[in-house]
Amino acid sequence: MFQRICDGSFKRLIRVLRTIATIATIVTSVNTLTSDFLIWDGDCAFCARCVGFIERRVKTEAKIIAHQKADLLKLGLTTEQCNAALQWVFRDSTIRSGSRAVAALLRSSNFGWAILGVAIDLPVVRLISSAIYKVIAKNRQHLPGGTAACALDEHE
Repeated sequence: MFQRICDGSFKRLIRVLRTIATIATIVTSVNTLTSDFLIWDGDCAFCARCVGFIERRVKTEAKIIAHQKADLLKLGLTTEQCNAALQWVFRDSTIRSGSRAVAALLRSSNFGWAILGVAIDLPVVRLISSAIYKVIAKNRQHLPGGTAACALDEHE
């Protein structure tokens, strides 16, 4: 009788553990991406020029996609966020915007770029890099490769 009770309890325990493992797999797959993503404004010629530089010079395993072609819902982003600033989405769905996205991109690259990425994301330097990023984003239509389509709306 004792063995029968133990066998039944053990079988129930195994079923419960399998159910928990299945639920954990589902939750993990929902919250985990297969790679990091750099999301940029595909309508902006200046941004396209910057992405061209990144693809040629900054070696990264991240997927670089214009937000117009990305599955924003899966990435946890909105069109407004992507129009306003560069977005970096980590595999764990953590999001960095603007200068912090640039820092994350650089940190994902080789040693030289990674050092620069760490440096521009240091607390004091981050304030300066954020201000510089905002000035560039606000005036990107005037920068090399920029067009009127690059201009941000005034309310952004």
